Amino acid sequence: MSFRLSYRKRILLYFSVIIAVFTAGIILFEQKQVRHERTKSLENMLDGNAGFIHRYIKGRHIVFPDSIQRMDELTAYLSDNLRLTIIDKTGRVMYDNLLDEKRMTNHTDRPEIQKAMVSGSGSNIRMSDSNHIRYLYYARNYDGAYFIRVALPYEVEVRPFLNSKNSFMYFIILFFIVCALMMFYFANKFSKSIKELKEFAVNLKNGRPTKTAFEFPDDEVGEVSAEIVENYNLLKENRKKLALEREKLIQHFQFSEEGIAIFSEERKKIYANSHFLQFLNIIADKPVLEDEYLFSDPDFEEIDAFLASADRTENVFSTRIEKNGKQFNIRVIIFEDKNFEIYISDITKAEKRRLLKQEMTNNIAHELRTPVTSIRGYLETILNLDPKDTDRQQVFIDRAYVQTIRLSELIQDISMLTKIEEAADRFVKEPVFIKLLLDELKSDLAHIFLEKNTTFTIEVADSVVIYGSRTLLYSIFRNLVENSLAYAGKSIQIVLRCYMETDDAVYFEFHDNGVGVEEKHLVKIFERFYRVNEGRTRDTGGSGLGLSIVKNAVLLHKGNIVAKNRPEGGLLFLITFPKIKA
Repeated sequence: MSFRLSYRKRILLYFSVIIAVFTAGIILFEQKQVRHERTKSLENMLDGNAGFIHRYIKGRHIVFPDSIQRMDELTAYLSDNLRLTIIDKTGRVMYDNLLDEKRMTNHTDRPEIQKAMVSGSGSNIRMSDSNHIRYLYYARNYDGAYFIRVALPYEVEVRPFLNSKNSFMYFIILFFIVCALMMFYFANKFSKSIKELKEFAVNLKNGRPTKTAFEFPDDEVGEVSAEIVENYNLLKENRKKLALEREKLIQHFQFSEEGIAIFSEERKKIYANSHFLQFLNIIADKPVLEDEYLFSDPDFEEIDAFLASADRTENVFSTRIEKNGKQFNIRVIIFEDKNFEIYISDITKAEKRRLLKQEMTNNIAHELRTPVTSIRGYLETILNLDPKDTDRQQVFIDRAYVQTIRLSELIQDISMLTKIEEAADRFVKEPVFIKLLLDELKSDLAHIFLEKNTTFTIEVADSVVIYGSRTLLYSIFRNLVENSLAYAGKSIQIVLRCYMETDDAVYFEFHDNGVGVEEKHLVKIFERFYRVNEGRTRDTGGSGLGLSIVKNAVLLHKGNIVAKNRPEGGLLFLITFPKIKA
């Protein structure tokens, strides 16, 4: 296994090397500066010595080489390790305090002498060819007559730089320690985000639970790390939502009344709900256990041909299959990835409803035909009468008017019933005080009650309230009253009372003491255009839709209504309205 350093250790290593190199550079630079300064200091000191020697020579009137012995007196005043050399302008050594000048070679090639020839003074650091000691040589040209060269052993090394009195070295060491500590601190801080992310990624990879909260440093790496974790959490949340939506979709498929199946491009089942296999078994001539069977069933040849077609222009196809007394609508949808979906809808009930609506249309046409035919007949009769026969004309005009009233009521009832069934949301709902509503109804029909010697008793408390459509609630109770007035007979008693009220519902009882209805007709009295022959015939002028309107209006309010005969005579309706808050 290869050796790997952690991210923090690598940062520490890299920056330690950088700081060490930087520190070493500072030390080398400082050492170079010290050497340069000390060299300059030595040069200045040597220049002072050279000036002193020159003044000594001039003051003593020493002439070379005749008075050379007098130079030995000077050496007593000079430093022990100072080397003095007198060189004439031709480069010949005239005097040297350490070596025999006669054995020394010409010095015109010495760098310090060459510099002095040009600029008056010069220096050079080198190893002496004579005694093999490293000197700092300094030469000065005096009046172009001779050169005074002085030299000291050159010992400007690192050791003096490292002595206890050098505070700069301690500063460098302190600087290195501070940098190392800061580097350690920032490396830990920087690597914390990386460590947290690594732990986060490893836990995800191994399926272990992750922390819900992270504390990242307040820097760019911390911000990036926080963004990564936040993006993952958002992705995780979106995956949960997607899984939830997928579960909802599957539940929708499961509870759908349609048979739904999804197949791959190779016609392999991806998903199918229970209704799909159920409908497939109804259509097939034998028991089916696999959903893929439909591709080999003769009843689905059109579906198979559509899926196999390479030149189809549409991705949607539908057809109908009628089998075993049921009708099915088959719809195919092909997706972009070549997977496809098949819907099987049982439209048997829908067809029955269509036929029922068709029958209702025929009934409406039949009901409309009667008053329209009557009105036409009356008008034709009036046209054929003698204009002077005003009495007979008035009779037929009155009859035609009665038929127009009946026609108007029929149209109004049909409109009301259609609106209840197909546009229930158009009725505005509000809290309705039933007692006030019934008082209004009693006032509106007072002349009819008086004409038929009928009493209408209301036993409802003022506090009874139903949340619903005031128009429909009024229509419910008016149609019940008008039904009793039309069919129960004369001199009857009509009673409407609220016999119970709970936290959940309000219960009403409506009854009359009329002729009642035969038991065989009770289950049909709420059907459209249904009339009872005995005592309840078309002669009364009703549309046959009143009780149907009552039934549908009660159902729109989530209520219930039942009809029964009273033992003491008459018809009884029990109505329940749930209490629905606004």
